[in-house]
Amino acid sequence: MKNIMKRIFAMICVGARPNFMKAAPLLEEMKRAEGFSTFLLHTGQHYDKGMSDAFFKDLGMPRPDGYLGVGSGSHASQTALIMKRFEKTLIGKKPDIVLVVGDVNSTLACSLTAVKMGIAVGHVEAGLRSRDFTMPEEINRLLTDQISELLFTTSIDANENLRAEGIPKDKIFFVGNVMIDTLLRHRNKTKKSGILKALGLAPASGMDKGQKPYAVLTLHRPSNVDSKEPMERIILALITIGKDIPIVFPAHPRTIKMIGAFGMEKQLRRSGIILLPPLGYLDFLALMSGSTFVLTDSGGIQEETTALGIPCITLRNNTERPVTVTEGTNTVVGTDPVRIVREARRILSGKGKSGRIPRLWDGKAALRIVRILKKHFS
Repeated sequence: MKNIMKRIFAMICVGARPNFMKAAPLLEEMKRAEGFSTFLLHTGQHYDKGMSDAFFKDLGMPRPDGYLGVGSGSHASQTALIMKRFEKTLIGKKPDIVLVVGDVNSTLACSLTAVKMGIAVGHVEAGLRSRDFTMPEEINRLLTDQISELLFTTSIDANENLRAEGIPKDKIFFVGNVMIDTLLRHRNKTKKSGILKALGLAPASGMDKGQKPYAVLTLHRPSNVDSKEPMERIILALITIGKDIPIVFPAHPRTIKMIGAFGMEKQLRRSGIILLPPLGYLDFLALMSGSTFVLTDSGGIQEETTALGIPCITLRNNTERPVTVTEGTNTVVGTDPVRIVREARRILSGKGKSGRIPRLWDGKAALRIVRILKKHFS
């Protein structure tokens, strides 16, 4: 008799915009594959209607099937509220597996709730480590990995981290990077973006007369923006770099709030920095793809710049993505103005870091995950 495989009911949990980029290719591959039914749950950890709607539209994602609406709050209150509301969803839906992505509070909260109810958890982007326990994300990563049944990694060093922490080898799967799946699938669509024309800028590789090269900045980590001293150091460096090249700064709402609180907005605008509201995925990808270099404290952007071959200056003292440094285009400089300016000027003089795309960052990570899930549940 022919074996009939039951349908796998996968619940994919997202809570912040970077999660959308990681969930999109998973949903696409499961829709294409036979034997899957999916449920996309948005916890509402970070939610802005305009921004979220733009991201879902840009990524071609379906609207979430469930929305918990937890909003902002302290780490403890946010995590607790997600767990309380998510438990009701799990009781009603009974998925075969809960897939969590990244390292936000939603990642840990959904994992803990599922495991306590006897539901398998798969962690996409497992094994990343910064060794910095002042980062809430590091705690979320460690705990989620300890309780997950399937751990999907982006790089070999992530596998090594998990094995060193006692995770059995048969739970660990090196699949590549779903963020890069999304980037490769949408890169051609950036030609439709009018962001560069609107700003009077041009891609570094194709400038016309009268157009300017530019750098891109993103800044949002509490360690950089919640205290005046690190923010002042970074802005001092930006003012100096801004004399050599325009810096486009799509600012996170949290960062805008703190810039205002510290009285730095006029200083920023006088420096030639182009301050913008947050951008949708395609507009930001178009902006980043055409830049001369990127300054950031984001984890995902370190990966995306490596995939695009664009020099990246990371404004942190460490990174949980060391492959972007050892193989890619990333240089970690901290918040020392001298180091930041020195690295920017190295890039502008043509001596910036070049790299290669890490193994399996080929646009097929989600496909590998779907195949592993089918085999696991067979």
